[in-house]
Amino acid sequence: MKKASLEARHISLAYGTTEVLRDINLTIEPGEFFALLGPSGSGKSTLLRLIAGFNPHQRGELRVDGQDITGVPPHARHIGMVFQSYALWPHMNVWDNVAFGLVERRETRDAIKRKVAAALELVGLADYAKRRPGQLSGGQQQRVALARTVVVEPRLLLLDEPLSNLDKNLRVQMRDELKRLQRQLGLTTIFVTHDQEEAMTTADRMAVLDGGVLQQVGPATALFDEPVNRFVAGFVGTANLLEGRVEAVEEGGAVRFDARGIGPLHLPASGFAGPPPAPGLAAMSFRPHQVLLQAPDEATDASCLWLDATVESAEFLGEVSRYRLRVGDTALVADQPHYAGHPVLQSGTGVRVGIAPAQVRFLAA
Repeated sequence: MKKASLEARHISLAYGTTEVLRDINLTIEPGEFFALLGPSGSGKSTLLRLIAGFNPHQRGELRVDGQDITGVPPHARHIGMVFQSYALWPHMNVWDNVAFGLVERRETRDAIKRKVAAALELVGLADYAKRRPGQLSGGQQQRVALARTVVVEPRLLLLDEPLSNLDKNLRVQMRDELKRLQRQLGLTTIFVTHDQEEAMTTADRMAVLDGGVLQQVGPATALFDEPVNRFVAGFVGTANLLEGRVEAVEEGGAVRFDARGIGPLHLPASGFAGPPPAPGLAAMSFRPHQVLLQAPDEATDASCLWLDATVESAEFLGEVSRYRLRVGDTALVADQPHYAGHPVLQSGTGVRVGIAPAQVRFLAA
C-alpha cells in the first residue's frame, strides 16, 4: 500500500458561535502511526471525522500527499475509517462484510475473492469467513472491521476509539495486534483515544488536544518529559504541580522558588536539565515516580531538594504503592516501587521527600 502524508493548515471549525477546532496545524508523515489524544469534548473525534470528510471545516486546508482535499466527498478521498462500534452488517457473514466495499466498487469476482482472502488471512480470521458478527467476540469483530477497511487499500487508515469496547486484557492484546498490522502494511494510521497508555504504547507520535486547540505534538517521551503547559503535564501521565513564583535563577543555575502553601524553596543546580525558568508566576512540575521517600533520620543527598511531609493515605497498586502526602498546605503524590517484605507506610507517618533537579520542569503561568 502507498504511504501517504497528511497536512492540516490552519483548520478551524465552529458550530454557530461554538469553536470546536481552532487553527489546527499538523503534519503526519507517510507510514506514521499517529494518535490524537485528549479528554471528551477536546475535538479529537471531530478532527478525525473532518479528515474522513464527514465534518466540513470553515477555514484552512487539508492536504493528502500535497493535494488539497477540502470539499472532496468522503467516498472519493480513499480514506478508510474503523468506527468505535465497528458498524458491521449483522445479517452478512464475515466474508460478505469484508467484501462489501469491493462489491460497491464493482471489482471483478476474482479480484474480490483474492483480496478478501488476503485481508482475512492478515487479521487471522480466514477460518471465520462464514460466521456472522453476532457469533464473534469483540476482538474478532474489530478484526473484521479492520479487514473490511484495509481490503479497499485506503491512502489513510482512521481509527476512532478502536479499543474502548474491549475489556482490559483484550485491549492490551489488540493494541499490540494493531501495531503489528500497521507495521506490516506500512499504512499511515491516525487513531483517536482518551487513554494515554494506549497512545503512548502504540503511536510513533501523538497530538494532545484540549478545547479544540492543539496543545503539543511529539513522541510520547517528549510529551511526558517536556510538557509545554500544565494541561499536558497533567493529562499525559500524572504530575505534581507546585504553584508559586520563580524569584530568581542564581549564577550556576540554582533556582529560588516561592511555592504557594509551602514557602521559599532552593532548588540546587546539580543535574538541573530543564530550561532555566524566567522569574515570575510558574508551576514546578515533577512526576510521582520521581519522588524519593526517606525516613526523617536518614542521610539525604545534597543534590536534591528535600521537604518534610506526612503520609495522609496510601494505596497498594501491586507494582507500586501510591502515597498522598501533605507538605505544608500542599498535597503531593509519590509512587514507590513495592518489594516483598516492605510494609506500606501508614497514615500519619513522617517522611522526607526528595526531588532531583533533573526531573523538575517549570511551566509558565
